[in-house]
Order: sequence, then C-alpha cells, then structure tokens
Amino acid sequence: MLPRRPERTDGRAGRRAAQSSSARLRIGTLLGPLIARLAPFVRRLRPRYPRPGRTGWRRWVPSCRQWLGIVSTAVGLTGLFLAVAYAVTDIPEDLNAYATQQDNVYFWSDGTPMARTGWVQRQAMQLKDIPEDVRWAVLAAENESFYSDPGVSFKGLTRALWRTVGQGDTQGGSTITQQYVKNVYLNQDQTVSRKFTEAMIALKLDNRLSKDEILEGYLNTSWFGRGTYGIQRAAQAYYGKDASELNASQAAFLASLLKGAGLYDPTLSAANHHRAVERWNWILDRMVKIGRLSPSERAGYRTFPEPLKQNPLYDTGQQSDYLVELASQYAKKAGHLSDRQFDLGGYQIYTTFDRKREAALDDVVAKARKKVRQTHPDAAATAHYGVASLATDGRILAVYGGPDHRKQGYNESNAGTVPAGSAFLPFVYAAGLEHGVVRRRDAPREKVTPRSLYDGDDGVPVSTPEGPYWNRSGKKVTAHNDGRKSWGRMTLREALAKSVNTPFMQLGMDTGLDKVKQTSQAAGLLSSSMGPQVPALSLGSSTPSAIRMASGYATFAAAGQHVEPYSVRRVTRNGSAVRLDLPDAHRAVSAQVAGEVTQALADSFRSAHPDAAPAAAAVSGKAGTVADDTAAWYVGTARAVSTAVVVYRMDLAKGLEPLPLKGLAGTAADSAPYDIWAGAMGPLR
Repeated sequence: MLPRRPERTDGRAGRRAAQSSSARLRIGTLLGPLIARLAPFVRRLRPRYPRPGRTGWRRWVPSCRQWLGIVSTAVGLTGLFLAVAYAVTDIPEDLNAYATQQDNVYFWSDGTPMARTGWVQRQAMQLKDIPEDVRWAVLAAENESFYSDPGVSFKGLTRALWRTVGQGDTQGGSTITQQYVKNVYLNQDQTVSRKFTEAMIALKLDNRLSKDEILEGYLNTSWFGRGTYGIQRAAQAYYGKDASELNASQAAFLASLLKGAGLYDPTLSAANHHRAVERWNWILDRMVKIGRLSPSERAGYRTFPEPLKQNPLYDTGQQSDYLVELASQYAKKAGHLSDRQFDLGGYQIYTTFDRKREAALDDVVAKARKKVRQTHPDAAATAHYGVASLATDGRILAVYGGPDHRKQGYNESNAGTVPAGSAFLPFVYAAGLEHGVVRRRDAPREKVTPRSLYDGDDGVPVSTPEGPYWNRSGKKVTAHNDGRKSWGRMTLREALAKSVNTPFMQLGMDTGLDKVKQTSQAAGLLSSSMGPQVPALSLGSSTPSAIRMASGYATFAAAGQHVEPYSVRRVTRNGSAVRLDLPDAHRAVSAQVAGEVTQALADSFRSAHPDAAPAAAAVSGKAGTVADDTAAWYVGTARAVSTAVVVYRMDLAKGLEPLPLKGLAGTAADSAPYDIWAGAMGPLR
C-alpha cells in the first residue's frame, strides 16, 4: 500500500487563498454601490401578498411597476435565450446528401436527350440562367418579401409554433430561406425543435449568403412532383423544355406545385385541375400586385397552360442501357471521376452515339431475330448478336448489346466471347506487309507484297525457319481451308479476297507471331483478347469484341492511323466543363500497307456481293468463319464507318461455352451477319 502523500505546506495554498480574497474584495468594491442603488427598486418589485392598502381582489394583483418588471424580465430572458441560441447554432458542414444528389443525363450526338440515370431527377441551374419571370412567380407564390426579410418570418414562425403546441402539428409561415434550410440541412419532421433549429440556421444563412445564392439553392432543391427536384427537371417533366424557355404562365403553374404537387398536378384528378387553375390565377395576379408582371402581360395569360400528360424525361431500358453503360464507364475513366463523384450526379454526358444509326441497327437485328424464330425456333433462345459501328476517328456510333440489359447483364458488342476466325486474316496480312518475313535461319527479313505467292492447298504443313512445326503431341501442324478445298499457288491479295486459310497460317509463321500480335494490338485489338502464340493465332483463335474488330478494320480505312474507341465527346457538370482525356491518333501501320489491306478487303466484298454497291463506292468487307462452327462474322467499312457483326449461340443458364450454330448464321449466299451489316451500313454507295 502506497503511503499517503503529505499535504503541501509550502505556502502555495495560502497565496491562492489570498488572491481569491483580494478578487472578492475588488468585486465587492465595484458592485456594492450598484447593489445599493438597485435595492429599493428590487424591494418595490417584490410582490407582497396581500398588498397593503388594497381591498378585495386588488390586494392580489401585482402593481404596474411589478407588471413592468415581469414583462421586462421576460423580454430580457427571451432575448438572452435567442442570442445564446443564435450564437451556439452552427450551419451544418454536411448537406443532406439526398437534397444535393442529382441525376446524370446522357445525350445523343445530335444533342437530343438519350437517357438519364440516378435515384433523383434533379439537375442544378445557375440563377442567371433562370428567367426573372420564373423566379418572381415562385417568390409571388411563396415569399414576396424574400429580398427584404431577415430570412425568417417571425409572424409565420409564431403561428406555426402555436399550431404545434395547440394541435400537435405545424403549418405554413416559412420563408424561402427556411424552406431551403429544411431541404438541404434538416429532415422533414414537423416538431417544435426542428422548426426552432430551422429558424436559427435560416437567420445565420441569411447573414452568410447573398439572397441570390439562397434563391438559386432553393430553386434547385425543391420538390415539384413527378419524381423531380429543382426547376430544371420540373420544366422538363411538365413541359418538355428547359427552365430557360418557360414563360410567366408556365412558371406560375410550376410555382403552384411547391404547395403540394400531389394536390396541384392537374393530370391526377379533376379536383387537382380545379385547384391548379385557381392557384395559377392567384399567382399571376400576385405578380401583377407586386409589380413583377404588367396588366397587359397578365391579360395575355387567360388560358391555363396544360402540362404534358406524362413525364417525358427519358428513362433507360433495353438498348439505351447498353449505351449508358459504355458512356458512363468511359466518362469516369476519361474524366478521372470516382464512382462516388459520378453517383452524386449533376453530369451531362454528350455521347458519340448516332440516334438514326442506332435505330436502324436495332431494327435490322430485330428482323434477324424474328427470322431465326421462324426458321430455327429451337436455336432462337440461345442466339446472340453483337454489333458495333465506329467512325474511323474512333467514335462509337452505334452498338447492339443484346435484347434487354435488364435481363442480360453483359454487352454482346463489348464481350470477347467467341473467336474471330477468318475475320482475323487482315491483321496477319498487314503484319506481313509491314514487317516482312524470315524464311530461313539467320536470314535477313524479306519484303512481301500483295503479289507474293503462297501455297493455298489444304493440309499444307506449317514450317518455321528451322523446319516443320511440331505440336506437343509430336505431330506436324497443318493448316486447313473451309471445305478442305485446295487452291494451289496464289497471291496473298487473292488469298485474302477468297479467305483461304493456309497461306496466312504460313505467313504468320514467316512474319513472326509476335509481330502478328504487335500489329493486331496497334490496330485496335486488346492484348487480353489475343490467343496463344501458336500457329492457330493466325487463323483467328483470338476473341476480340465486335467493338474492337470494328476498330481494327477502321484503322485500315483510316490509312493506318488508329484512334482508341470512345463513346463520350464532352462532359459538363451543372454547365461547367469537365476535362476529358480523349484519345489521340497514332500510326499502327503505314498508309501504304493500310491501303493494300483495304484493296484486298474491297476485292473480298466485290467477289461475294458483286451487285450490293455501285462500282465507284468505296466499300470493303470480309466474312469470318470459325473452324468448329461456333461463330460467324462480317466486318467491313464504307463512308469512313466500320461495322462488325458477330452471331453465335450460347446458353447463359448453363455457362459461357459457345454452341454450334447449326445453320443459325445462314449460308455464304444468305449470311445473317452480312444482312445485319448491310442493313446497319446502308445504303452502300
């Protein structure tokens, strides 16, 4: 057990006692005369009951001086309480997240709305972009003294508190500043404490922000019904236009919704319509009374501005979901936006998607699906179509991602699911022309041209500079053509035009499979989709998406310049530009090589479809088949647009293993991928 610490005897306690005594003496010296002067008045104010010199009930009633003291004391205490409450009340640092969350809006390449996403329909506007008639319609309806009041209506606050105490609820009396505080800082509870806190914050906010800043915030956070917050979304939901285009009559109706959209949306019931017309008239008259609308202007608004029957704001669904998915992913990546930032909303995403091309693509795939249901009903349920159209400058113009994104969670145009097959041959051709070949050990690279001859027979063994290529089973690797057809010696250009496999498997080995991969990736294919570096690579064992195949062929049409695919050209947030890192062009192959590939692909298109386009039309394209018949492709370019189509079968309920097509893609003479391609690219001229 520790010994008890002895008490200090050093005199420090004595000094503290002396200092305390001295302080009390000084306070007494200062307050003594004041107390002496006030004592008689305090004695007079002190009630004495019964009061001497009075009779009856007067003996029990305080004197006038006592009443004055009581009232003065009450006023003083109330003032002190309010002053302390004002001083200790802080404006919250964190805004109500729901009140500040906005939706994101996506636009077609022509600037028309395409889709919106987010839990809340809200887009903020700067006050300068909101017409004065709109502002004053709201002020006339809600708070005409807004620019002169202190942020709180004491009369309204007293009435609301009286209602709360007397009947257990609150009503009315809030200024716009108070309503804004409730929207962004507090909850919607109808209690005395919440009402008092609202008033204190409103007073402080009115001293900290300008009236225009408060009004802007209020107009952007108020509920207008139809799932919308803010005047911009309200204008679009009820009139299909931006708030900047509203007139005073339409603004007066929207202002009426602030009193309760469920009671004043005229499309909900006849009673609502009657209430809406009455309040609309009242607001317009108030605008005249406060000098914000001339009588002549008021006379021009005699017909109620009927709103749209339904909210026209675009919702995502089916194909637009795939477009939104691509655009949102790209916007976040190029704009360096986190998921959290993007989900808070307020972004306007201007995409590269062409509305007319997308509609044409949807229509042609729908026809192909209908045809399959009629001709191959057993295979229709497992049929998949991935389509992508890109401009040669990298813009994604249209995609077909599947029948409905809500039922199928992945985008068929962006999925590396099935092999490219013989649609991959142009990349091998380009690699050979670009880098040359090595046919013998230690020999220098030799240049090859479109006229270079290769063996087109079926079953030709594949060789390396060291000799035959042996697989792991100890067998020589041989190449095979479609239908096991032998073509004899033929030029590389002819081999590509006729899609003969054996020359390109050997060309890939002569060029070097590393060079084939390098060229393919430079042209636009992803490294993650490339097949193993074995001879089968040259025959399309890689699994690029439709977007990437279209991008690769676009590189050849763009004279060898490649631009990474992109789906967003501009992003703003509440009108302010967001910096995007858009892709730059880089050279994948020389212009001469790209031209040679394009000419061979034009030969391929003409030989398969001689009457599909005028002779002068710059159209090129190639079909792609896979050895095990699990996929069929058509990829081609026209008018600086490249489109890739892939058709395959897959039972998603059982796995991601491709199934045999069983005639689903048609025949060489009637190819489903080509029909979709031609429909998406048409007219070919």
